[in-house]
Amino acid sequence: MHGNPKANWWWTTALVVACLATACRPADPTLVKIVSSLPRTGSAKQQSDTIVRGIRMAIDEAQGRVGPFRIEYLDLDDSTAAAGQWTSEAEAANARRALQDPDVCAYLGTFNSGAAKVSMPILNLGDLLMVSPANTAVGLTKPGLGAPGEPEVYRPTGRINYMRVVPADDLQGPMAADWAQRRGVKRVYILDDNEVYGKGIADLFDERCHELGIEVLGHDSIDSKAQEFKSLMASVKAARPDLVYFGGTTQSKGGQLAKDMASAGIGAMLMVPDGCREQVFIDSAGAANLEGRCFVTFGGLPPEKLTGKGSEFVERYRAKFGEIPEAYAVYGYEAACVALRAIREAGTKDRAAITAAALAIRDFDGALGRWGFDANGDTTMQTLTVSVVKDGKFVLEEILNLSDVPEGTAPAGPAPAVVP
Repeated sequence: MHGNPKANWWWTTALVVACLATACRPADPTLVKIVSSLPRTGSAKQQSDTIVRGIRMAIDEAQGRVGPFRIEYLDLDDSTAAAGQWTSEAEAANARRALQDPDVCAYLGTFNSGAAKVSMPILNLGDLLMVSPANTAVGLTKPGLGAPGEPEVYRPTGRINYMRVVPADDLQGPMAADWAQRRGVKRVYILDDNEVYGKGIADLFDERCHELGIEVLGHDSIDSKAQEFKSLMASVKAARPDLVYFGGTTQSKGGQLAKDMASAGIGAMLMVPDGCREQVFIDSAGAANLEGRCFVTFGGLPPEKLTGKGSEFVERYRAKFGEIPEAYAVYGYEAACVALRAIREAGTKDRAAITAAALAIRDFDGALGRWGFDANGDTTMQTLTVSVVKDGKFVLEEILNLSDVPEGTAPAGPAPAVVP
């Protein structure tokens, strides 16, 4: 708690209500439920489809059982058709539903960092394991790097129950600026969608540019509900940047920005983060508008460059669904594998024990390589990739590691990586 009587009363009341609801429903001692909460409606559906497929593959490979337990998976939607994206109301409802069902022992999600802020404190009340395949906002886990009070505000019990299998933006944002400097970029114009993820990563990119001496010509937040950005692009063009950086997602108009940038005759490179690394971004922008000039960063390796168990996952996915998975499919698979391992090692339906087993993982040999969680619940992976759009597809341009950054200039990043 944080000393606010009203807040304390709210959390206490919520906990009592949750406990009463749980007590009214006896748990099935042989059943363990795993739920996911992802945007299953709207423009993020293509990406979440592949994440869900990855989750289902992990459960199917375990033959739907972990030790003495049979596994039931529930695919929940945190978006609405009316909004076309996730909503706070839908995410909160999913979290409450999971918390109040005594058979639910793991919650896989969210896709959007803003959605995680809604469900994290709810699930924390019950020590319910939450593993995200996609959240990258630093404030969710890293003390001192996010907004004031983060991440403590998401942990009303004072305990950690949230983990993520994807590197956070304190790796991606600054290393993107390092890459830009090595490519000879002197002048950048920064845009963001004014949302938790997009503005967060854009701010980190901005800070690193100032450290490196890259001139920031402007940093504007867009209205992602706007239909077009032609007047904004006129201002960007007048500034004559070498690079335009957009912190945001396909769903917050990344494709429209790219289209309007090309229409305005801006010859600069465009750089976007992992929230735009999906085919629908290329389709919405128009492949010709991105050809050879749009670069996307991603925390980890793209599917086609995974090796070992990762490569095997990609081949199984391709055989089953007839296509290469989108970038986050393997992270959905890995998140599910983490939950299954934690349930197996705990050997009980006790939520706190399952969460503790997951947080203790230090040597996970999975589809993403060999890695572990640090004390904050962050992955120890430190690989970043840069891809370029060519022939209407993302093509790997460069693999970056935190260890490649000159000593004394590295951005604040996760704990040292576990060596395979």
